[in-house]
Amino acid sequence: MTLIPPGLTLLAMIALWLGFAAPAQAHPHVFVNAKAEIVYAPDGSVKALKYIWSFDEAYSAYMIQGLDKNNDGKLTPDELAELAKVNMESLPDVGFFTTAKANGKQQEFSVPSDAALSYENKVLTLTFTLPLKNPPHANRSFGIEIGDPTYFVAFDIVDAPDAVITRDAPKGCVVRVARPPKLDPATALKLAQEDITATPDMSAYQVTTRALVACP
Repeated sequence: MTLIPPGLTLLAMIALWLGFAAPAQAHPHVFVNAKAEIVYAPDGSVKALKYIWSFDEAYSAYMIQGLDKNNDGKLTPDELAELAKVNMESLPDVGFFTTAKANGKQQEFSVPSDAALSYENKVLTLTFTLPLKNPPHANRSFGIEIGDPTYFVAFDIVDAPDAVITRDAPKGCVVRVARPPKLDPATALKLAQEDITATPDMSAYQVTTRALVACP
């Protein structure tokens, strides 16, 4: 198997995977356990987000096929480097599945850096740094919203103290995380019956996680 061509978007990569997956599969199609770190500069501005995204086992297994070049049963960072590069080239097409606001004003992102993939215990994990284009002075609040509003990819911010944290934030800042409610059984069943290529209307549902840093 060859690597995914760099011209494909992340969603196209997922769609390609779905083409080889089981013919009947529920929305969402890919599951991601995520952690985020909000990084502050010495002047109190927010300069970047640091992400850790761990993909589900099925998607991980598909994406690593053919990457063990020396057939030693292990995947090194070098063997995963090209796939990490493809992800970084594709994620801008979906806005990095992230919306950021400082004092209520939406922010733009710069070119991501420090991208790396690792594979351990059957799970593929992507780490990267997402700089803000114009680091804002979030003297009141800084918030991020993480997820795919189409619910094609389901992001789950892990339920742990370090799920969303800050680094070098001004004294007294606190983080609050608001996770979406679980979908009711009827809605989950409806999504399970959607065509594999369909994009369901999720406008009536909250499927993204919000994190807010409030400072005194």
